Amino acid sequence: MSTTTDVLFISHGGGPLPLLGDPDHREMVERLTEIAGRLRKPAAILVVSAHWEESLPTITSGANPGLIYDYYGFPPESYEIEYPCPGEPALARQVHQALEQAGISARLDDRRGFDHGLFVPLKLMYPAADIPCVQLSLVDSLDAATHLAIGRALQALDVDDLLVIGSGFSFHNMAAFFAPSSPATEARNQAFEDWLEATCTDTRIEESVRAERLIHWDRAPHARFCHPREEHLMPLHVCYGLAGRPSEPSIVATILGKKAGMFHWKVPA
Repeated sequence: MSTTTDVLFISHGGGPLPLLGDPDHREMVERLTEIAGRLRKPAAILVVSAHWEESLPTITSGANPGLIYDYYGFPPESYEIEYPCPGEPALARQVHQALEQAGISARLDDRRGFDHGLFVPLKLMYPAADIPCVQLSLVDSLDAATHLAIGRALQALDVDDLLVIGSGFSFHNMAAFFAPSSPATEARNQAFEDWLEATCTDTRIEESVRAERLIHWDRAPHARFCHPREEHLMPLHVCYGLAGRPSEPSIVATILGKKAGMFHWKVPA
């Protein structure tokens, strides 16, 4: 690993709403802007998005990927958003090689564009769109141990000033987002967030225990209420697999009326 690799799990909000001035995303916009201001500007960004699943880990390898507007029912301007960042085929090949060398079959895709799990948060964080980006898919089994292993394989990357982003959401129950809030739902949300923060940040937890907690994340308090389907949590598993250490204290925002966490790791050589 480079000595300057930052690993960041973010909660990326609902579709394009963070870019449309939605008040329920104000805190998220503020947090991402603050985070970007604290980080050294990366030379390249690798994004693991909750919105791309394949049978094998798949990596965008095109030089100039387009955008995929993978959301529905939003205003016309949502489908005119631009984020013309370049791809980075050399980084894509390195990611592919790292996975294959770890015994994880993977493939390159030089035709796929970037989905909103990449372009929405990056338009907030790096609006100039001048940093080369590569996107890595989830595996459609959504197996937690598999995604930890993918992250561990990425430790073999040797790229100066690389930023790795797991773009998901620490709370992702669509029905709950649009139902009236209550003390009971707020307590469930908070209990899972507390568990996740302790799991990711507590320096007293041995790494083998931390990994086991994340593998069995569905045993956490109200885990399946917060994640009826776990695709928005799996980018965090890739991030932790890569970092292999406790994160810095969580960064919390209220998004769509729910508490959501973000986590940052500085990965030493």
